[in-house]
Formats: sequence, C-alpha cells, structure tokens
Amino acid sequence: MSAGASVKGAAEAARNRTFGPLYSRNAKAVISRGLLATRSTNWLVMLSGFFEPVLFLVSMGVGLGAIVGSVQGPGGGEISYAAYIAPALLAVSAMNGAVYDSTWNVFFKMNFAKLYQGMLYTSLGPLDVALGEIFLALLRGLLYALGFTAVMGVMGLITTPWALLMIPASVLIAFGFAGIGMGITSFLKTFQQMDWINFIMLPMFLFSATFYPLSVYPQAIQWLIQAMPLWHGVELLRQISVGTFTAATPIHIGYYLVMTAAGMLLTTVRLRHLFLK
Repeated sequence: MSAGASVKGAAEAARNRTFGPLYSRNAKAVISRGLLATRSTNWLVMLSGFFEPVLFLVSMGVGLGAIVGSVQGPGGGEISYAAYIAPALLAVSAMNGAVYDSTWNVFFKMNFAKLYQGMLYTSLGPLDVALGEIFLALLRGLLYALGFTAVMGVMGLITTPWALLMIPASVLIAFGFAGIGMGITSFLKTFQQMDWINFIMLPMFLFSATFYPLSVYPQAIQWLIQAMPLWHGVELLRQISVGTFTAATPIHIGYYLVMTAAGMLLTTVRLRHLFLK
C-alpha cells in the first residue's frame, strides 16, 4: 500500500469512528510531542516568562510599596502594597503563559510548520489537538503559578493557608485564556495580525486593577474593566490570597468556566473547518 493511500485510509477511518472526525481520545500524543519540543528548544523562553512578574513584584511591590505603604485589601483589611499586587501579577503570569502557548506557538504550527494538518491526516481529531495544545498551555501556567507562589512565600506575602488555592485558580485562568487564544489564532494569517493580541493584552494588564483599585476610575470605565477577563482573575486571586470570599467569588469562577467552554468549542469548530473539509 502506498504512503498516500495509507494517509487517505487513516483520514477516512477518522471520519467513521464512534465520535466522528472530532475526537479519537488520543490527546496524549499531542502532549508528548509538545513536551519533547519544549525540552529541546523552548525551555529558555518558558523560564524567561517566569521572571517577568517576579521583577514587577520586586520593583513595584518592594520599591514603590515603600512609598505607598499599606492599602485596603479584599474585605477592608489593611495589607502591604506588595501583598496587594502579588495576586494580580500571578493572574497576569497565568494569562501571559497561556496566551503565548496558545497564540504564537499555535500560529507557527498552523501556518508555517503545517503541524496540525499532518496530525489531522492521522487518526487524531481536532478535539485531540485542541485538548493537547491547551493542556500544554495549562502546564506552563501551573509551573508559573507554583514558582510565583513560592516567591510570595519567601517574601512573606502568604499569610493564610487559603492562599494555596491560588495555584488551581491560576490554572483555571490559564485554561480560559488558552482556549480563547487558540480559537482566535485560527482566524489570523499574518504576523501583523498577531500584533493585535499584544494590543489587547497590554491594556488588560495595565487597567485590570492590577496596580490600583477599580474605584479610581470613572463609573463608565469601571464597567468596561469589569467586562475584561483579566479583571475577574485579578479579583479572584486577590480574594483567595487573604481568605476573604464574597458573593462575587462564584461569578469570577463562573466567568472562566464559560470562557473555557466557549474557547474549547471555538477551537474545535475552527480546526475542523480548516483541516477536515
């Protein structure tokens, strides 16, 4: 049997399986390939992404914090400025790690390496590819969360056992951004279009109550900020960091659950449309 016939047979078998062309329950093959690639080429990039929020924490939290002093945290209690911005920077770190893996990496694999086309010519389905790639983004978010939380502990910014829940919460934040990021990337075709992602992420980083409370903005701007996904992550981690929970806590969690489901659906539909016509 020729190689072309073998590929055609695999593709045909994919379309006739129990879950149709969407899912073969073999996302681990995509994950294994991604881990091998990361170990050989991308580990320095991953390492550099960890230091960015740490440097912000030291420069802003310690340096500017010496001038600012104590601020009002969730629940009305007084906390140091470093303790105020640290959970926000953890949310930013989870967002950045997930978005990098699910946008620039996916863009190269999709448009230049043609990796997904090759995967989908085998028994793999688009949901296998989506789950595999998003898991890799989540793994990166988890590593960043573990490292950054350890730095917070060393700096004395963890004062309650509740703060350990910031780690799974950061993974949830990464999950939401990874799913949406990969889905949006499937629409982009040029490097110039990819710059739009940074154009969106930078304002979210600066204006999602990362360094100062939401109340400093006019009411109309507050509504806009509260619609941004990063604000929900910042508020969620900030509440967890001091063990103070409100009626808004499940809203923040629900926001990311909906975001995750929408991202998975969008990514699966787009991959199927692009490569399984």
